[in-house]
Amino acid sequence: MAKRSRVETELTVNQILDEAFKQILTIGFEAMSYTTLSAATGVSRTGISHHFPRKTEFLVRLDQRIGQFFIEGLDFSSIAALEQSWAEVMKQPERKAVLQLFFSLCGSSDESMKILKSLNIVIEAAVSHFADVGRKCVEQLIGNSALALLQDVPLQQE
Repeated sequence: MAKRSRVETELTVNQILDEAFKQILTIGFEAMSYTTLSAATGVSRTGISHHFPRKTEFLVRLDQRIGQFFIEGLDFSSIAALEQSWAEVMKQPERKAVLQLFFSLCGSSDESMKILKSLNIVIEAAVSHFADVGRKCVEQLIGNSALALLQDVPLQQE
C-alpha cells in the first residue's frame, strides 16, 4: 500500500472533523461514534481511530469552532440585544446543542475536557464589549440556560 501524502492525510482529518462537528450539533456527542462517522465519511473506523484514538479528541480539536459557532448567533450591540439573541439561540437546536454539550462535560474526569474553552470565548466577547457587566450577564444567561435545559423549557426573558 502506498503511503499517503501529508496533504491527503490533512484532507481526511478535516473531512472527519467536519463530520464530527456536524454530528455533535445534530445527534449529540454521546450518539456520535466511529461507526456513524465512518458511515458518513467513507473513512474506515480504523482509519478514524488512527487519527483520533480517543473520542474526546474530537472535542479538543473542535472546541474553538464550536465556541465560534455559538457566538455567531449572538448580538453584542447591547446587553438587551445579547439577552434577546441568547434566547433566540436557545430555540435553535444546533446552537442549543453547544450548551448541552458544555453542561454534559462539566465535572468530567477526563483531563482533555479541562481545556475546553467554548463558553470562555463567549464570556471574553461579552467582557470585551461590556466589561464586567457583560461577564455578569453571560454568567446569568449560562445559569438560566442550565435551568432551562434541565427543565427542557424555553428560556424566559425578564
